[in-house]
Amino acid sequence: MDLDELVFHPWVAQGPRKVPTFVGGSGSYVIDADGRRYLDFSSQLVFTNLGHQHPRIVAAIKQQADRLCTLAPAHASDIRGKAAQLIVEVAPEGLGHVLFTTGGTEAIEHAVRMARLHNGRPKVLAAYRSYHGSTTTSIHLTGDPRRWANDTGAAGAVHFFGPFLYRSVFGSGTPEEECERALAHLEQVILLEGPSTISALVLESVIGSSGVIVPPAGYLRGVRDLCTRHDIVYIADEVLIGFGRTGAWFGVDHEGVSPDLLVFAKGVNSGYVPLGGVLIGNPIFETFTKRPYPAGMTYSGHPLACAAAVGAIGAMHDEGTVAAAARLGTEILGPGLTELAEQHPCVGDVRGIGGLWTVELVRDRLNKEPLVPVGATGEANAPMTAFARGCIDRNLVPLVLGNRIHVAPPLNLSDADASTGLVILDEALSAADKYMA
Repeated sequence: MDLDELVFHPWVAQGPRKVPTFVGGSGSYVIDADGRRYLDFSSQLVFTNLGHQHPRIVAAIKQQADRLCTLAPAHASDIRGKAAQLIVEVAPEGLGHVLFTTGGTEAIEHAVRMARLHNGRPKVLAAYRSYHGSTTTSIHLTGDPRRWANDTGAAGAVHFFGPFLYRSVFGSGTPEEECERALAHLEQVILLEGPSTISALVLESVIGSSGVIVPPAGYLRGVRDLCTRHDIVYIADEVLIGFGRTGAWFGVDHEGVSPDLLVFAKGVNSGYVPLGGVLIGNPIFETFTKRPYPAGMTYSGHPLACAAAVGAIGAMHDEGTVAAAARLGTEILGPGLTELAEQHPCVGDVRGIGGLWTVELVRDRLNKEPLVPVGATGEANAPMTAFARGCIDRNLVPLVLGNRIHVAPPLNLSDADASTGLVILDEALSAADKYMA
């Protein structure tokens, strides 16, 4: 019996699957049960920022396991405190405290709860083309089709359009126009919804799994200014991009913006042990010095997860990971993927930053019709299935979402492995080209 059949898998219809069984990993590679090595161009779900089995993270977990494996969150913990210190030291100015969670979805839930308790307002703004998690509040805030099956419209979520020049809803012709018009639209939404009813605005600093959309210069600063003007809590969702993915410690750093709350997970410890959290600005922290915060988690700040964070952040400092991620984007992935786009007619757009890129596939470059429709399965999804199979057959793990190929390898990827991955993508894209209109 295939033991994988006993596992209930998220986001897919249940049934027999034809996928490799991975049993090991090393650096930018995962290894299946037959000993076959696959180059991981996905960082799994964009979290193994330092690759697989990084010795410093593994050693930190082992050392902590020998001392104390677990501890209730009410107790003081040296390793929990050390992880918080290292996170605060690289955080934007004014974010001086950390609530630890076990992942990003949970952190979004708590950030929204904090904001609502802080100002007593019900509504939360979130962008279309966004993903914030799959629990009750976070799935309602999510702006892409993944929320549809669970959306009851009852969580106080209000959606707005963010900037996206390739598929602009504002008819913009330049990044500057897109920025200006997106901010004007957002202000209108705020005014028409009523600023006094809006508790918070949740925004991915770079849109991640919903399209890898890098905001135009000035947009995050404009959002910060609107939130300040209308006394709205600005929650930066950095779950996917925080801790170096964009070539900066955090996405907001590219514009020198400080949000009121910042949500993180994934890259904080390369996902070796589940960990997320909320970086808390001083005004909101002060709210809960006067009254208890009415929530808690059994595994908040789990010692093994915090030890992994200490190991990972230390390694990032010593190995220059943030600078390496910036170079990966400007010198390798950006130029390499742009070259692929010139060779494959199915590629409509290439966009990204640092170690996070996407290749968007279309049936026609002029009308930009997606190569597969939203929610495509079976024969309708044949082009993307053929591409993914082409990657796996050539020993590369891709990240395919809808009509997009997300390229997000470990940030310490070698130049040689990057070249190998680009060659495989080139070969696999040929299968998708056959489905052009």
